[in-house]
Amino acid sequence: MKSNIHSFLFSSVLVLLSAFCVKAYAQQPQEKPDLFEQAEMEADRLQRVLDLEDWQVFYVDSTLKHDYQQMIAEYEDLQKSKVMNTSMYQAVQDKWMEHIEVTYRRIFDDSQWAAYLKSGAGKAIKAREKRKAKAAGKKQQ
Repeated sequence: MKSNIHSFLFSSVLVLLSAFCVKAYAQQPQEKPDLFEQAEMEADRLQRVLDLEDWQVFYVDSTLKHDYQQMIAEYEDLQKSKVMNTSMYQAVQDKWMEHIEVTYRRIFDDSQWAAYLKSGAGKAIKAREKRKAKAAGKKQQ
């Protein structure tokens, strides 16, 4: 009988301990790559997708690191000002993404640019232009 009780207690402790470990692991923040790592990963992805030369990857990486930092700084300014309007955050993102793509256009040759647009950037540009036109329409009213 004592054996069954010890076995039951041991099993209960194991179950509670494993539940605690799972909960503790779930509460740990999953490490996201920092801004520079994200820029490097995107430059590497574009190198694979667009067959970029080393000098092009350098310029893409440098552009992303600079422009991402500037975009984040503008986000933080909005947050410090307690701006709650999501369209203002979207406008900041659109501004910097447009800046990045203008730079990409100078870095990429025509075939790389076409491939970049086909990889999803073309849709993003159209959506950004649509938001820009809508915002301009609201300002005129």
